[in-house]
Amino acid sequence: MSSKSPLYAAIDLGSNSFHMLVVREVEDAIRTIAKVKRKVRLADGLDDNLMLSHEAMVRGWQCLSLFAEQLQDVPAENVRIVGTATLRLAKNVDVFIEQAEQILQNKINIISGLEEAETIYYGVAQTSCGEGNRLVIDIGGASTELVIGKSAEALLLNSLDMGCVTWLKHYFKDQALTHDNFDAAINAAKAKLKPIGQEYLSLGWQTCLGASGTVQSLQNILKAQGLSEQVTLDKLLELKQQSIDCGNINALELQGLSSERLAVFPSGLAILIAIFEFFEIDAMTLAGGALREGLIYSMLGESKYPGVQERTLRSLISRYQLDQKQAIHVRSTASLLYQTLVSEAQQDEICLTMLTSAATLYEIGLCIEYKKAPQHAAYIIDNIDLPGYTPAQKQLLATLLFNQRGKLQLDMFSQQNAIEVEQAVQLCRLLRLAIILCMRRNKGSIPELDLKQQGDTLSLTLPNGWLESHALRAAELMQEIEYQEKAGLLLRVTESN
Repeated sequence: MSSKSPLYAAIDLGSNSFHMLVVREVEDAIRTIAKVKRKVRLADGLDDNLMLSHEAMVRGWQCLSLFAEQLQDVPAENVRIVGTATLRLAKNVDVFIEQAEQILQNKINIISGLEEAETIYYGVAQTSCGEGNRLVIDIGGASTELVIGKSAEALLLNSLDMGCVTWLKHYFKDQALTHDNFDAAINAAKAKLKPIGQEYLSLGWQTCLGASGTVQSLQNILKAQGLSEQVTLDKLLELKQQSIDCGNINALELQGLSSERLAVFPSGLAILIAIFEFFEIDAMTLAGGALREGLIYSMLGESKYPGVQERTLRSLISRYQLDQKQAIHVRSTASLLYQTLVSEAQQDEICLTMLTSAATLYEIGLCIEYKKAPQHAAYIIDNIDLPGYTPAQKQLLATLLFNQRGKLQLDMFSQQNAIEVEQAVQLCRLLRLAIILCMRRNKGSIPELDLKQQGDTLSLTLPNGWLESHALRAAELMQEIEYQEKAGLLLRVTESN
């Protein structure tokens, strides 16, 4: 590190909002200590001659005066401040930058669209998991970044001159939410996509991630409306219709949509619909980070932070002083149970990841006390950052930990939307069995076993004589049979002949 200070700051001077992120490096992990965001709507102040109005500049300077105080605690070499689409376009940008740098007492860099896209992808790669090629979509106020990357490397990137603020000005300036306005906005976005489309389709991707405000708003809406976290074209078209039914932006009311996103949501939605239709995207989930996280991790260096989910788990093991050997013991046992139960063709990567993550962290609640450790574990997971896990996966992980022992509360699993309820209940049952089997805390104490499921009946077969030789674990398994029976589930524990 170039500085002994563990504090780092990234500021994004966006076309819609200005954001400041301040983090502290703790135990080889990043802990957010401050997030400040202000709606500046810089793009609103850009006229047809690409001159930025004085009023827009003043809004920006007033926001930066709030950021300046916090920056005094961070060494200049640990600060990155970037300007994006509107500041790239503004012909009088020097006027704004000169005053802004005096306020912040730090250098501001106006980055190109391609630099912005690459930094966004880096932030996504360092905070979100996924195998193979990933398509990353970031709809900003005046530009939209599209990147295909693999692991931490961006393979194909573009920054297009369209955003939720500029599309609002061009296609919803009368404030009307009509089919005609939406169609015009969608078709205009597709026209922007057409020159680059074939290259993206030829390279292809396995997963799609969305970053920043529009997608975050979508996540909030889907959750509030009781839908799964995956964004699909059908869901987008339904939200388009709900918006049209409201008739006007001033009358827009969508369950889960915050008041500060009301004005720019329809235009961002139109752009996203265009992208989904043009590229025939099946589903998209929310990324864990974007531009600001990319700036932070670029200062820290990639080599220190490989494997986002493993990094998160490792950090939690260290922070909460978990028994790492026992965590590995339960994790490998849970994985064994899953792979024994589910045929290779039917195994789901997300399910296995969620099971092994819960198994790794099952003792995290012990840092508070033993009796209510499962509840404490769920509370901790609910209330900390988990880079690499989506909000829905975080909720599922908390639910699994809450139900790791004792009375089963199956109704909790219908409140998560990361995976199907039946899958989540299955993972819970496997986690509970893994914890019981690993009570000895001895890696060699797990017997050869067989596990099968038919409907709600789970059948565990152990070696002949094992139950008599392991009285405590046998008693716990008998108790587990009762817990599952009370929840309407059947667990059978037998011995082989």
